[in-house]
Amino acid sequence: MPTDVDAVVIGGGAAGLNGALMLARSRRSVVVIDGGDPRNAPAEGVHGLLGLDGTPPAELYARGGEEVRRYGGRVVTGEVVRAAPAEPAPGGDPRFAVALADGTTLRARRLLVATGLRDVLPGIPGLAAHWGHGVVHCPYCHGWEVRDEPIGVLAVGPASVHHALLFRQLTDDLVYFTRGTELDADTRARFAARGIRVVDTGVTEVATAEDGGIAGVRLADGRLVPRRVLAVATTLWARTEGIGDLGLPTRDLPGGMGRHFATGMAGTTDVPGVWVAGNAADPMAQVGAAAAAGALAGAHINADLATADTDAALAAARRERTPA
Repeated sequence: MPTDVDAVVIGGGAAGLNGALMLARSRRSVVVIDGGDPRNAPAEGVHGLLGLDGTPPAELYARGGEEVRRYGGRVVTGEVVRAAPAEPAPGGDPRFAVALADGTTLRARRLLVATGLRDVLPGIPGLAAHWGHGVVHCPYCHGWEVRDEPIGVLAVGPASVHHALLFRQLTDDLVYFTRGTELDADTRARFAARGIRVVDTGVTEVATAEDGGIAGVRLADGRLVPRRVLAVATTLWARTEGIGDLGLPTRDLPGGMGRHFATGMAGTTDVPGVWVAGNAADPMAQVGAAAAAGALAGAHINADLATADTDAALAAARRERTPA
């Protein structure tokens, strides 16, 4: 594996691989470092992606990796333990050192951070065991698959009200568990008009059925509300392991729902030479949107490198013309 490259991509999901694909097709040397634990690993299939709807995530990423390799890019399994700015090239063009857990150090002219994010569930006993199957978070990613099931929405804040209205489109049997969150009279009236039942009693656990699925929601008074699917908005934290020394700015999501990297057009950041794409920058992006963001960032990185190459060539030509 080359250790001096045009670009290192940190993250081998949709955004990282599509960014690498754009760079490799532009004849840039690029290495993707893939930690092997994508956010959507528990899901049976990727949905809402035209032409690839229902493709298992592992299959999608394997195919994407092969496409990157087809054009000369490298995709390696590894863990970035430290990515940091290095001594810039003459003229100030940025450089970066990326150290891997196996002791390898890569030197790159540009970085694309596509680390994704981590979903944090409410601490309800029994909930996490069903994550990605009976417990879902996105009506567009999983909604069709849970249509007409008895669904429960576990409130985590004001955003859960909108969440409930979206899932109501998918089932006539919807229960909203307030879990101590405020629900005003107008919202209760709107829920009643749509046939959404509201439960204010506290939730103590998610009960598992004999078939391994969800049996229902256990309340503080001992009652069990039968449900087969639970929808819950997770707290979304951009993955920052190993890249803290880059000093990338972050931004909090409203309502304390998490944190992501702050980016500008095409994934640019306040750190010259570093781009961020995918869920690390846009927590709400589905796979298609994340891939598109990666492609845009990859094209932007290539354009930036082309400018830097031209500036370096011009400086060299001027030195040659200058008499000793």
